[in-house]
Amino acid sequence: MAPTAAAAAAGGGSDEGASALLGLLQRVQSEALRALGPHDFDPKFYVDLPLATDEGAADAALAALPRPAPSRAELDDFLSRYFGDPGSDLVPAVPPDFQAEPRGFLPRVHSPEARAWALEVHALWKPLARRVAPDVAARPDRHTLLPLPGGVVVPGSRFREVYYWDSYWVVRGLLVSKMYDTAKAIVLNLVYLLEKYGFVPNGARSYYINRSQPPLLSSMVLEVYRATRDVEFVRKVFPSLPKEHSFWMSDIHNVAIADNHGQVHNLSRYQARWNKPRPESATIDEELASKVNSMAAKEKLYSEIASTAESGWDFSSRWMRNSSDMTTLATTYIIPVDLNTFIFKMELDIGALAQLVGDNATSEKFLKASRARHIAIDSILWNSEMEQWLDYWLPADADCQGVHEWKSNLQNRNIFASNFIPLWLNAYHSGSVCFADEAKSKRVMVSLKASGLLHAAGIATSLTNTGQQWDFPNGWAPLQHLIAEGLLHSGSEAKNLAEDIATRWVRTNYAAYKSTGAMHEKYNVTACGESGGGGEYKPQTGFGWSNGVVLSFLEEFGWPEDKEIACSGKVITTG
Repeated sequence: MAPTAAAAAAGGGSDEGASALLGLLQRVQSEALRALGPHDFDPKFYVDLPLATDEGAADAALAALPRPAPSRAELDDFLSRYFGDPGSDLVPAVPPDFQAEPRGFLPRVHSPEARAWALEVHALWKPLARRVAPDVAARPDRHTLLPLPGGVVVPGSRFREVYYWDSYWVVRGLLVSKMYDTAKAIVLNLVYLLEKYGFVPNGARSYYINRSQPPLLSSMVLEVYRATRDVEFVRKVFPSLPKEHSFWMSDIHNVAIADNHGQVHNLSRYQARWNKPRPESATIDEELASKVNSMAAKEKLYSEIASTAESGWDFSSRWMRNSSDMTTLATTYIIPVDLNTFIFKMELDIGALAQLVGDNATSEKFLKASRARHIAIDSILWNSEMEQWLDYWLPADADCQGVHEWKSNLQNRNIFASNFIPLWLNAYHSGSVCFADEAKSKRVMVSLKASGLLHAAGIATSLTNTGQQWDFPNGWAPLQHLIAEGLLHSGSEAKNLAEDIATRWVRTNYAAYKSTGAMHEKYNVTACGESGGGGEYKPQTGFGWSNGVVLSFLEEFGWPEDKEIACSGKVITTG
């Protein structure tokens, strides 16, 4: 099931200079770990260093550092002599369409306290906005950063570059902020990467071009169009969108499964084209791989790690055969509910956008593909007993090719927030046909309320506390938004639950902001105002998608003048 060495090499796709730089930076990373020790060590810092001089000179100086390890002062001197600071190749750039209080901003937010805070969140686009420095395009052999044609908005903190799926919620927030040109620039940057690599990479670094991330580019295009009605913009980007669909339908991602009636369905999975340590986390991956013996087993594990990173959920018990053992990651054997939801949405989007630009043949082709995927999702992933969509696990001895036979016991009956993400599609139906009709949506809502995922401060990612960041008790902005937006279009009772979830999420973001002065990457859903933790790096602030979701919720639900924005003790009722 792991990609071949040839495929892994092809996935690297970088030129000789970029490859040489990455090799040098990984050696610097290893040297820094020896010098500083593992405590508070962030391996990504070192692969983000821009080279300030000749690569050969830096390599020679690295080899000349004292053994067995340099002191901190010797390491710092070496770094300052041969490298710039991480992130210095992205320069601050105030977006030209930023206004302190845009006309028509959040018309349904009447609470003075909520409105004042919303304007502070809106103002965070300025410090997160960047432009790629000219030297990145002029000297690509000195940067792991990829050149981009337009301005960017980064997530924040250690995430100094553009990320693929984060950008969807950044775009949603920018549209609330009336920053239409900035939103378009973000989409055009991703289209540029899609045209260059044949898919949208995980992020805009040379070390991310071995994998993608949850595919939401078509959704960004659709949202920009809905906000601006700019058909010319759609015409400009539309030809690229079917190329991304082809990538996700290629042999490494596509899996054929025959249902109980012998009907064959095609669904997609995550699979990175990589079987080595992730450069940005190489020291962590190598330590984990030391627990397995053979080189083949190490390469298989590296492939699973990178494929899990492609999912955006890195890391979670969702992808492990044994939730306490990261070496049992098996992401390439899993048909994920959310990935297939996003690809269904892509097919629906391309169908609608094709109609908009007058390409009826392409429109019909993709609408037909979406109908087939709808049937596939409900045939393979739906569980009528639990009233949820469940990830499907291929057998451990499964061959990559051929048609798999569906077996009910291969559905993962553990509860994750992803089990409810197909509800999101109710917000984007074609004509009068919802993805799930009102009766089915109500049953899913009842299942969500009884699931154990709903807490005082939002929806938990899972029910299991493994110490991984995409598990309990963390809640993430994208998951709150996808599920709440789906519930909003799933009947009157579900609409009330959607508003309840949005209210709790806005309140926990507000409380944490007031106590820390920052927006956070993730939150602890068991306690209002607490940021999240766990995972392989320190909790981060900034934060692109959190800002975007708060602004989107305030736009979608409003905030009455008499509604309290501080934390409330009330708990969502279950059952």
